[in-house]
Amino acid sequence: MHNYELNENVVYSEIVSKLRHAGSVFAEDEARLLISSAPTSQQLAAWVERRIAGVPVEYLIGWVEFCGLRIQVDPGVFVPRYRTEFLARQAAALVQPGAVVVDMCCGSGAIGAVVAAASERIELHAVDIDPVAVRCARRNIQSISGFVYEGDLYEPLPDELRGRVHVLIANAPYVPTEAVKLLPQEAREHESLVALDGGSDGLDVLRKIAAAAPSWLARNGCLLIETSERQAPLAAELLAQYGLRSTMVRSEEEDATVITGTRADRMNGRVDL
Repeated sequence: MHNYELNENVVYSEIVSKLRHAGSVFAEDEARLLISSAPTSQQLAAWVERRIAGVPVEYLIGWVEFCGLRIQVDPGVFVPRYRTEFLARQAAALVQPGAVVVDMCCGSGAIGAVVAAASERIELHAVDIDPVAVRCARRNIQSISGFVYEGDLYEPLPDELRGRVHVLIANAPYVPTEAVKLLPQEAREHESLVALDGGSDGLDVLRKIAAAAPSWLARNGCLLIETSERQAPLAAELLAQYGLRSTMVRSEEEDATVITGTRADRMNGRVDL
């Protein structure tokens, strides 16, 4: 194991080379993160070896940058993807002061944290079935006075929220079961399967969310989901099946697709409180 007791440029070049050889497509960015975050050269060396072995860099340094926020990420918790920033921005654009917002399948709580940071005086609730993710989300969300619940979808939410939710964000797992084995090694081996596997067609969890959404959404309330471009037409039909009028937006730059299902009319592109 190298101790990296060298000048900074040599250290950077050596780490980039090792990461590239191990298959990292973001070797330069990862090298900078590891170097800037490691408290000692010994820790840096250990992190590089673990990264080469496939451990996500976010687990090593303990955080990920998401929409300009530093979100804490614990080992085993789904790492927020760059593409999901598009979903977070779409949700934030709909939220007015005083809105009730639910971050469903919240993982680390990244989306809820971004929406809260971009909004004023919202009532934020987040839920996830994975206890490890819930512990992580509580650190990211409770500092902004949000509530985090452990349980299966709507089950742990307070019943008083029924009919009051203005924006329901659901970054549910949407990878078809057979496609999970095609994911990068770091996702397959280190992230929770429950955060990745969306069932035979990738939409099993979304079906459950969409089926109950109308009873939780307020008048003019919206359900926002992330999906793949290929799945988008079927996902939009699914929302319509449960009485939600769907619209789709896409970001080619982020390779991101977001579908919004609205319970009733929206006013001026924002949720009518």
